[in-house]
Amino acid sequence: MNATRTFASLRSQRGVYAIEFAVVFLIFFTILYAVICYGMLFAFRLGLQNAAEDGARAALRYQSSIEGRKNRAASIATAQSDWMPQTVKPVVSARICRVEGVNECTPVSCGPAWGQRCQVEVLVEANNLRSLLPPLPSFAVPSQIAGKASMLLDLR
Repeated sequence: MNATRTFASLRSQRGVYAIEFAVVFLIFFTILYAVICYGMLFAFRLGLQNAAEDGARAALRYQSSIEGRKNRAASIATAQSDWMPQTVKPVVSARICRVEGVNECTPVSCGPAWGQRCQVEVLVEANNLRSLLPPLPSFAVPSQIAGKASMLLDLR
């Protein structure tokens, strides 16, 4: 009698491992999917930040004019962000402005005096990320990522 009860209880347990596997697999796959998607997002964000920093450093090289420094910064940042896919083509903007101390950027003439010091600000933005990343809920993927860098210019 004891052997028939054991056989009956084993028979009623058939398929339980398949159900357990399905539940565990869904949880594991969801975590793996999120890690891959956010890893791609962070790689794009760091790439944009690197392009902005390279552009800001390029403005420190000697140019004959302030406008030349701004154009050099924008061209280097554009070249450094060329690895991004065409669907997410980054937009680069560079500007040179006076340092006011409270993150205001006012475009005025720059000079070698401390009160006339200027900085270059490089901003690299990428839009349309939802077309590039695998589909996730809309709250999980930002619509825009950006990298921003600034450098104090020496105008001597």
